Amino acid sequence: MFYSGLPRFVLLLLAASSVVTAEDSPSSQAPSSLLNSDGSRFVPKDFYPKFSWETTPRYFMFGDKNRVLSPEQVRFIAEQTDFLCIEKSHGMEQLGTAELGAKHEAAAFKKVKPDMKVLFYFNAAYAWPYTSYNHDFTRERIEAHPELKEFLIVHPTTGKLADRYGAFCYDVLNPDFREWWVETVAKGVRDTGCDGAFIDQMHGSVTLRKEKGAEIEKAMGEMMSALKQRMGADKLLLANNAYSDDAKYVYPVSDAVMFENYATVKSSKESLLAEWGHMLRNAKDGKISVFRLGVEGTGRRNLKPNMPELSQEKAEFALACYLIGAQPYSYFMYSWGWKLSSGALVDYSLFKKPLGPPKGAYQRTTPNGWEFTREFEHASVWVNTETRDVKITWR
Repeated sequence: MFYSGLPRFVLLLLAASSVVTAEDSPSSQAPSSLLNSDGSRFVPKDFYPKFSWETTPRYFMFGDKNRVLSPEQVRFIAEQTDFLCIEKSHGMEQLGTAELGAKHEAAAFKKVKPDMKVLFYFNAAYAWPYTSYNHDFTRERIEAHPELKEFLIVHPTTGKLADRYGAFCYDVLNPDFREWWVETVAKGVRDTGCDGAFIDQMHGSVTLRKEKGAEIEKAMGEMMSALKQRMGADKLLLANNAYSDDAKYVYPVSDAVMFENYATVKSSKESLLAEWGHMLRNAKDGKISVFRLGVEGTGRRNLKPNMPELSQEKAEFALACYLIGAQPYSYFMYSWGWKLSSGALVDYSLFKKPLGPPKGAYQRTTPNGWEFTREFEHASVWVNTETRDVKITWR
């Protein structure tokens, strides 16, 4: 009404200036679901998985060495996530190799949910012999393959091939190995029909060659950069624990970063606080975060016989720790291991409650205290990461 008497060219100038203002302040136009906790805007890439605050955004990662999923299990998992990874040995005994297990599950999930993003697992440090690609990395077969033996680290003390958890250790400083590894992982993604790769172990077995730490870090970054290029721009690269200092050359080329938190020490109050800061950095850089918290108080050597029931009891604390630091495209994973039987098939009603987007950043009750709160559209979160007390109020 006020502008009705102005000349047309003036009206056009006013309209143009309002467009410029909107572009200059994208966060003011961004839906609340895409606002980071500092008010900046998350800019997702076209090939990212779906993300919604409607309920807790979840990521799944599991494997069963003996078999593939039943149709009912595929549907159960697909109802709860749009983003998952098939673990390193899944389906091997039933189908012969792990890449066939990943291929089978990728097709099964995409049949139920075509937009599902499924990742192929591969390790950057340990030569797990579960796929056909690295079938010969065993003590029984490696001597017959001297060309592959050159890709492995010799232990500086024993003079024999180094191993970890029963797997040989790759030599990331060998450029021929890096070329082989990049081609192998890219082939695995193609062969399985997956949407990208989850790469485990960013350290390059530096503990065996501490004096070469700087070289190893750079070599790992070069290898991961080459993999991203070789897979193609539309394929996801998820790097486990790539927020750590020793992965500083890996972080820039990664689309997503997992916070693995594989043991109780990794969920200390100091560690959690630091990770919330890293999650914000990820979001500002347009990277996906996968925040995984194991059942409180458990690690590889501290599992209880009643883990499904215990995991239900501890779920609220783990969820609160995720929610305090969650940003757009932050996904939550909850388990007590990496097997199919370690939580992937447990029905957690807590994670299905209506959530809604956060109303702002978390609040720290006192400057040096360990009580934190955060408001969501349908939930109020309070957690004390020192005492492990928690309360999520749903509305």
